[in-house]
This record gives sequence, C-alpha cells and structure tokens, in this order.
Amino acid sequence: MDIISQLQEQVNLIANLALNTVGTLQRGAPPNRLSPNYPEPPPHPTEDGANFSEEPKLMGASLVKAAKQFDLLVASLPISETGGEAQLKRIAELQAENDAVGQELQKQLEAAEKELNQVQELYRQATDNCLNLKKPDVN
Repeated sequence: MDIISQLQEQVNLIANLALNTVGTLQRGAPPNRLSPNYPEPPPHPTEDGANFSEEPKLMGASLVKAAKQFDLLVASLPISETGGEAQLKRIAELQAENDAVGQELQKQLEAAEKELNQVQELYRQATDNCLNLKKPDVN
C-alpha cells in the first residue's frame, strides 16, 4: 500500500478511536452537578463493578499511539528538494508537453478521419460498380 493510502487509513483509525473515546466518556462518565441551583444527580450505575477510570486511559493511549503512527508516516513522506518556483516551472513544462502531444494527437485524428472518408468513398464506388454490372431484367 502506498504512503498516501496508509495516511488515509491512519486518519480513519484516529477518527474512529476519537469517536469511540468520546462516546465511551459520554456513556460511562458519572453525572456531575452543574450548579448549586440544580438538584443532586442520581448515582450512576456501574456495570459489574467495572472500573470506569481505566477505560478512558486505555482508549487515550490507543489514540496517542495512532497519532504517533500518523506522525511517523508523515515523516516518511519524501521531502521536495525544489522550491515553489521550480515546481511551478516543472508544471509549466509538463503543461507545454501535454499541449504539444495533444496537438499531435489532433493531427493524427484528422488524418485518420480523412483516410476513413477516402476508404468509405472507395467502398461506395466499388459497391456502385458491382451493382451496375448486373443489369435489371427487362420484360
């Protein structure tokens, strides 16, 4: 898999981990009293004595690990040895080359169409000659 595809996969993984981490925090966090004006929230039930404080730590560690992997992938990208001006010059050269090839292809297309028209005319003449060889029956 090329480096760009790997980067895309890593971004997807990071997004997925972030979504799951935030969802877990929303689902499992104990309720908090927002203001003294509000009543005390009901206690949050825990599932089978699960320790909620460990789960976010593990998910956070996975998120950090994925981010570090992304950084390694970015660091492995090839560094451009040329500046912006050289890249613009290269783009202009490639565009000029593309235009020249396009013009040559257009000339070849026109020549092929001309030849096709000639062949079609010769075919038409040949079929007309074949049909004219056979004279209609006159009774």
